[in-house]
Order: sequence, then structure tokens, then C-alpha cells
Amino acid sequence: MTGVQTCALPIWEITPLTNENCFIIMNRVKKEFNYPSHIHPEFEINFIENGAGAQRVVGDSIEEIEHYDLCLIANPNLEHTWLTHNCTSQNIKEITIQFHPELFDNSLLSRTQFKPIKKMFDEAKKGLSFSKSTIEMIKPKLEDLSQKKGFYSVVELLTILYEMALSTNIKVLSSNVFACNEENSDSRRINKVTDYINKNYDQDIKLSDAASLINMSEVAFCRFFKKRTSKSFIEYLNNVRTSVATKLLADTAKPISEICYQCGFNNISNFNRCFKKKKGCTPTEFRDYFIKTRQII
Repeated sequence: MTGVQTCALPIWEITPLTNENCFIIMNRVKKEFNYPSHIHPEFEINFIENGAGAQRVVGDSIEEIEHYDLCLIANPNLEHTWLTHNCTSQNIKEITIQFHPELFDNSLLSRTQFKPIKKMFDEAKKGLSFSKSTIEMIKPKLEDLSQKKGFYSVVELLTILYEMALSTNIKVLSSNVFACNEENSDSRRINKVTDYINKNYDQDIKLSDAASLINMSEVAFCRFFKKRTSKSFIEYLNNVRTSVATKLLADTAKPISEICYQCGFNNISNFNRCFKKKKGCTPTEFRDYFIKTRQII
């Protein structure tokens, strides 16, 4: 736990929710809270029963919860976790619902009937906790949801969200500063990776090296990097290497084979292939053309 808390970035949780499903519900009974602080792109409803004395941590909000706790998080970059703290219960019940943000796109949420849910989602970017009266009203529906199947389960989830949105005494948890928006948080992660590439492009950079920089699995990292840069990690890395090679070909008389390895390519054929894909010509053709025209293609 100590190692996780001192990391510069939180753990990126890979949830079991697939692209084929609208949401996933996990119903558990346990004796302690032992999952470290984490983030994930899915929105989350978390319900706890028999949790008196446990500690809820959402962003910079740290609170000891009572017997019941109901929380909504709608921010892919808001750290959260629950800690055992002073909880002595041996029968902690927890229901977690995770659903894709895309399940409710802006065109749907802008409709009059969905505006309360939209407002709640906006506020839930900082995390929300709900009153005891709301929890008592929602609890039976949460327990029944796992019994619903197919279309009817989605309708039930909508009902739960709508009744949560209409409830009173909703408490905003994290501050604006700590609940950073997705763009800024993602920019920090991307910058960390691209800075690493720019400084180490001449080395044997592995996908696992880049993923570990921002505490992601390789699968999650590939998806994240592609979404934010519109390029795969390997494509981005080769583009950086090719750009450096272009300058060396134009500004120096170094042999092409030396430039190849100096830029991090592991063999000449791979270098030629990547260079031609990026520039439309081979390194030799580029150098010959540049010498003649003094213009970089």
C-alpha cells in the first residue's frame, strides 16, 4: 500500500467491462478493503453496507463512512479507494456498478427528460456521496439489478441513476483543483511518455517500458496512446526516429548505416522501410535529393 500511495500517478484499473456490454455489476461480501487508489475510464456507482468506520478517499476528500455509503464517480482521472481504517465488520457488503460514459452521449443527455442525470454526471466529476434516505430508497433496486437481464437491466440502471439525480442532500466530495479534467491529466501522461521517447529514442525502448511510466498495463496503454495521439506507440516512436534521421542525413556526412543505429533502428532494412513510409523515399534518395536542392522534403 505504501508503494502505491507514493507513486506519481495512480494505478490504472483494467475493469472487466467489455465493449459489448453496457455495464457490469459486481456484488461482493468481504472482511476488509484492500484495493489501492486507482482510476479507470468507466463511470462507477459504489454501494457499501456494514462499512461503518471505513475510510472513503475520493480525490482530496477523506471521510470515515457510516453503516451505509453510496458514491458516484464520473471522472476517468479522479483517484478513489476505500480503506478498512476503523471498520471492524466481518460482513462488508459491496455492490459496484461500472458503465461506459458513451452509454449516455450528449445528444441523449441534452433531452429534457435526461437533464437531471446530465447535471449529476457533471457534478460527479468531483465525486458525489448520497444521503441515508437516498441510499435506503436505492438499495433494493441495486440488489435487484443483478437479477435483471438484457434490456430490462439497462432500464433498471437508468431508473437508479434518475432517482439518484433527483435526490436531495447530495454532497460533492473532491475539490476542483484535485479533480483535474481529463484533458489536463491525459496531457500529463502523454507528455511523460513523449518526453521519455524524445530522450531515449536511440535506445531499445519497449512497449512495457512506456506503459510502466504511467502505471498502465500494455493493453490499456496501447488503447490510451492511440486515442490521444491517433498513432500507435510503435508508429509514434518510429516517426521520432525518422525525424532525427532526416536531420542527420541533411546536416552531416555520417554513413547511413551509422545514422540508422544512432536513431535507434535495429537494422538497415527496417530503417529503410520506416523512412520510406514517412518520407516517400529511401534515406539514400533523400540525401541525394537534399544535396541537389538544399530543401528538406
